Amino acid sequence: MRAFCCVLLLANGLWAQSAPDPPERAVSWQQLFPNIVDDQKLIWTFPIRIFENHNWVPVLGVSGVTAGLIAADPSTGGYFRRTTAFHSFNSTFSGSNTALATVIAPLSFYALALVRKDAHAQKTALLAGEAVADAEILAIAMKAATRRVRPQDLPAHSKFGDTWFEGKATSGSFPSAHAMAAFSIATVFARRYPRHRWVPFAAYGLAGLVSFSRITLSAHFPADVFMGAALGYSISRFSVLRQ
Repeated sequence: MRAFCCVLLLANGLWAQSAPDPPERAVSWQQLFPNIVDDQKLIWTFPIRIFENHNWVPVLGVSGVTAGLIAADPSTGGYFRRTTAFHSFNSTFSGSNTALATVIAPLSFYALALVRKDAHAQKTALLAGEAVADAEILAIAMKAATRRVRPQDLPAHSKFGDTWFEGKATSGSFPSAHAMAAFSIATVFARRYPRHRWVPFAAYGLAGLVSFSRITLSAHFPADVFMGAALGYSISRFSVLRQ
């Protein structure tokens, strides 16, 4: 219900203002599957294009920050595993609540767009759904490959080290799928409504809260969440929207 209310407020704010700017990538229900297949080709072949158009610069930056966070993960993971300071926050932004909101948000926005016969908004919702699908596919593959143990699966007084290649392939910690999905949706909305300066703040702010909750719940280490957010942003901007 909270997710629907947030979407309703966002939609009203967008529709109350002027028409959005181009460009728009073609998308429909019929095109979703072909689009996702095409996106996956771009995603999985990115390593061979890493030195094109200075792509290596952001890759190096993201890799450096992730490496730094991994080094700090034993300390931060231990703190969030033991603290009770975020109890109320965690109750609101629980894993099930945020996962449900991620699904409801594009669907609710699409339903409202149908009612208002807003073609741009309908495409925005479909592109957001496409981005989430792309993010989930990549997350599943990376989790299976790294098999990182989640902080919540370690003893409270553990040293929180040696977490790689020790967990289950189906529930790995790296990267955070919640963060990937949240930032993929946020990026679609932020990029599709460039005239509305408040949209990026609202979209990325909500995505940031969802991502932070994964740390406070001890579902993920900070490095997992940071990489998930970076991947979610990149997938939406460069694979889905092609901007």
